[in-house]
Amino acid sequence: MEIKTDSNDGTLILVKQGAEARVFESTFVGRRSIVKERFSKKYRHPLLDSKLTLKRLNAEARCMTKARRLGVATPVLYAVDPILYTLTFEYVEGSSVKDILLEIGSNGGDSKRLSDIAMQIGVAIGKLHDGGLIHGDLTTSNMLIRSGTNELVLIDFGLSFTSTIPEDKAVDLYVLERALLSLHSSCGNLMELILASYRKTSKQWSSTSNKLAQVRQRGRKRTMVG
Repeated sequence: MEIKTDSNDGTLILVKQGAEARVFESTFVGRRSIVKERFSKKYRHPLLDSKLTLKRLNAEARCMTKARRLGVATPVLYAVDPILYTLTFEYVEGSSVKDILLEIGSNGGDSKRLSDIAMQIGVAIGKLHDGGLIHGDLTTSNMLIRSGTNELVLIDFGLSFTSTIPEDKAVDLYVLERALLSLHSSCGNLMELILASYRKTSKQWSSTSNKLAQVRQRGRKRTMVG
């Protein structure tokens, strides 16, 4: 279903389109906002598609809300529209961690800023995992640094789910590790700094650490096989 714009609430400006959703910039009750629309999949039966889309929409809203309850900064959720399959939430002023790290990597290391970002990432993930929440897509594109406060804000909970299983937590960390190696190898031992912060935050670090070693080993084997 297509979103219809309301002249009273401003226009919708397409920011990004992915495989599952479109992201727009707009306004909500006079406040700058982001609208995320989950669109239908034409290859699915309409009734099944509607149920699955609504299920994922509600799951994302619940996970965002739970993350905030756990003390992790996320955009404030303003509205959920089960008819248009949209989430409307706060527009966060700031830069993505991806852009910040790419700039640091190309212009020379800023060790103090790297340490601060790594510390915040480790704390945030530790709080999520100890609260039984898996982000599911921990990349530096899904992390923002809020202007003015330098606070880390996690975004895009579209693949998030609840779990207390150590392997799920380990895979979450491994996804981040692979993303850092792929895009930010010039930033040095960033993952080690993140894990040091995670270790201090998470009361369940030991079991997660053991599983992370196993997940890494499986990842290396897959890489060798090709």
